[in-house]
Amino acid sequence: MNIEDVIKDRILVLDGAMGTMIQSYSLEEHDFRGSRFVNVPGIMKGNNDMLNIARPDIISDIHRRYLDAGADIITTNTFNSQVISQEDYHLQADAQEMAYEGARIARAMADKYSTQDKTRFVAGSVGPTNKTCSISPDADNPAARNITYDELFDAYSSQIDALIEGGVDAILIETIFDTLNAKAAIAAAVDTMDKSSCRLPIMLSVTINDLGGRTLSGQTLDAFLASISTFPIFSVGVNCSFGAGQMKPYVRDLARRSPYYISMHPNAGIPDSFGTYDDTPENMALEISELVDDEIVNIVGGCCGTTDAYISEIASVVKGHKPHIPAPPCNNLILSGLDRLELNNEVKFINVGERCNVSGSRKFLRLIKEKNYDEALNIARKQVADGALVIDVNMDDALLDASAEMTTFLNLIATEPDIAKVPVMIDSSNWDVIKAGLRCVQGKSIVNSISLKDGETKFVRRAIEAKKYGAAVIVMCFDEEGQATGYKRKIDIAARAYRLLVDKVKMSPYDIIFDPNVLTIGTGMPEHDNYAVDFIRATKWIRENLPGSHVCGGISNLSFSFRGNNYIREAMHAAFLYHAINNGLDLCIMNPSANITYSDILPEHLEIFEDVILNRRDGAADRLIGLAENIAGANALKQGTCDGKDKASVPEWRTGYVNSRLVYAMTKGISDYLNDDLTEAMEKYDKAIDIIEGPLLEGMNVVGERFASGKMFLPQVIKTARTMKKAVSVLRPYLEKSGSEQSRKSGKVLLATVKGDVHDIGKNIASLVLTCNNYDVVDLGVMVPADRIAKKAKEDNVDAVGLSGLITPSLEEMRNVVNELNKYDVRVPLLIGGAATNELYVAIKIAPIYKGPVVWVHDASQNPVYLSNLFNDEKKNRFIKDLNDKYMKLREEYENRNTCNNMSIDDARHNRLNLFD
Repeated sequence: MNIEDVIKDRILVLDGAMGTMIQSYSLEEHDFRGSRFVNVPGIMKGNNDMLNIARPDIISDIHRRYLDAGADIITTNTFNSQVISQEDYHLQADAQEMAYEGARIARAMADKYSTQDKTRFVAGSVGPTNKTCSISPDADNPAARNITYDELFDAYSSQIDALIEGGVDAILIETIFDTLNAKAAIAAAVDTMDKSSCRLPIMLSVTINDLGGRTLSGQTLDAFLASISTFPIFSVGVNCSFGAGQMKPYVRDLARRSPYYISMHPNAGIPDSFGTYDDTPENMALEISELVDDEIVNIVGGCCGTTDAYISEIASVVKGHKPHIPAPPCNNLILSGLDRLELNNEVKFINVGERCNVSGSRKFLRLIKEKNYDEALNIARKQVADGALVIDVNMDDALLDASAEMTTFLNLIATEPDIAKVPVMIDSSNWDVIKAGLRCVQGKSIVNSISLKDGETKFVRRAIEAKKYGAAVIVMCFDEEGQATGYKRKIDIAARAYRLLVDKVKMSPYDIIFDPNVLTIGTGMPEHDNYAVDFIRATKWIRENLPGSHVCGGISNLSFSFRGNNYIREAMHAAFLYHAINNGLDLCIMNPSANITYSDILPEHLEIFEDVILNRRDGAADRLIGLAENIAGANALKQGTCDGKDKASVPEWRTGYVNSRLVYAMTKGISDYLNDDLTEAMEKYDKAIDIIEGPLLEGMNVVGERFASGKMFLPQVIKTARTMKKAVSVLRPYLEKSGSEQSRKSGKVLLATVKGDVHDIGKNIASLVLTCNNYDVVDLGVMVPADRIAKKAKEDNVDAVGLSGLITPSLEEMRNVVNELNKYDVRVPLLIGGAATNELYVAIKIAPIYKGPVVWVHDASQNPVYLSNLFNDEKKNRFIKDLNDKYMKLREEYENRNTCNNMSIDDARHNRLNLFD
């Protein structure tokens, strides 16, 4: 019996945390004598996957305990069993063996516990790695990435191949924080299974980064669902993130939209001040029971902090309850950037911004050739602001490296949340360029385009590739004979392509978008007169006869004969769109800032335009040419003007005082006006440093507060940090003139993820933010021993040290680092950050033993704010005193926590209110 059969009838129980259980075994160095890993750094903690080879007995025993507790599915100890994560341990060559042995151990235990009545299953755990495809680690280069899609794909392929060989029943891609990483893992799973002629369920589990319900890379859950919609997914869920109580609304939201089975494996609550999780097995099961009773879940288990005791309680709660019935598939075109876009009754038409196209915009081409990406991004930003729901990006020019430029520009877009929120249309006549673009987007994009011009084999192959990258496709009405110009050829090609895509590629019809070719009319050549009519007729036929499919057109071709006359062109487009949309056109590549609508056109002009578009009168083209020659354009509209130019108004925030403008610019990441505003500010401030420590840091402080409360997400924070860097760059001449230390660097900060911990996403973000704020960062990486941190801090004479830790054992390791810093007489400010840390732990366990000031940093954006206080002679002492007072109060409250008079449960029940006496 397989997992697909069982899940229809009952809720399945997943096991709990592997790492938490391993920590309970109190491993010592001598336990590894005779193992080839005996001298490997991190054998004692951090790299749990090594135990599959070095201590398989421990892993087998953990599986046994979870199976005894009632787990239906046990997960392999292979979260980091791929070359990327093992690079930090220099164990890349062993990664595949770890994956295989992890699967083999779990398989043996599952088989041992399986009975005729109850089969036990093995899910191969595939973690996200410690790198991200969607966020740059380089403050000076937002387009840079420390990992590529192809590198992830290869690493995942090797891992999943070993898991399959080891005998897993499903692939669990979990703790997803970047959807592009996840897409690489899913594609690797599909490809590997195809090669091995097997088909296993693919389970996905995402982790939420903030209270707004977004992933670390900024996507909403709805956008995430859209991004994975082309893949053969078995289940989708949420893990890690929060405790069960906090996780419930996100699981409900997934169940409402998702056509997949629903899973959840939350943490055992929120870690307390000492890294101990605060939720009991009984309470966690009680929270989960609400979703069980409401038939919201299909698979339930535990993540960080959970043990076999938790799984035993969960197994009792789910027993006998009905499983969730997945929602029906979305019968609409769904796309995504950071946010979701769906064609439905509310959004009936999608306008695709046309300006980021080197073939159609001379300005954009010039900017790309000049590598002036900031201005090029402004074009994309303006299109979104003007109402574009999708951005078309085309880099096809003979003098450009189109693949490189596509990669760079899409990576840059990913760093601009106000652009990245919308989906991307990747537009090229070169398939390699399209694939380069697809490797850069975490959202669900549109491929523009594929066609039958090179035959069915290549057409099918490219459609399959687009689907594996998670994209919808535009199908141009071309075939082996060339472009379809007439109605009959258009619909014949569309019908043929549709059948191939639906029947052979197994593509959802809602992901198929036809372009029946908008061709130029009004040329004076009779054979062109019916082009618009044929397009409109073909659109109507496609929508009525090819169920689920959509129609798109690039509208600028229509009026090409009248280039240079904005009024004529925009009015033609408006009239054409009116008729095309009414006949089923639901996407269009166009200028989103076009001024003229159908109702704006004067009746006498509209008649001429429609005569040409609908080809309903002889000599219509000549009349339109005459209109174009005679019209001045100034009075063409019923009201206003129609010169096609944007009438830019001054944004409201620009009308305030310079300080408020600078604060706003920092919080929004707007750098366009920095030169003017900072020049004006220098007239009001005595020193440039006062601007940095005044409105600029005030803005960064607002960013930190909003990020902490879930009102901003990570890409927005990174964007504001880069704006801060630009501001400091503008002020540098003033700083140098005044001789300020800020003319060089704000200070040198050493950063490290402590020994036993391989997670560096948060540390990399902190490094980027600090660099953008003019700090010199020394990054020691991950798994850094305490003595190396202290020695390097002393040798480099750093001004501050930052420690990061994601897992709870990191808390004790941070105390070891503090002891080493004291030994080397390092007394600089110590910044403590990471998911495992909290202020109370810092107050009780770290601050009292360190000889210098210690600051707990809630998120990366706050580092510069705290350091500016610590490095400022006037503010430093007061800041440290307030900090120490806060720590003292926290310690006192903690020591007094148990001094209140608590009564026993029996006494409380005896004293209960009796309403019936």
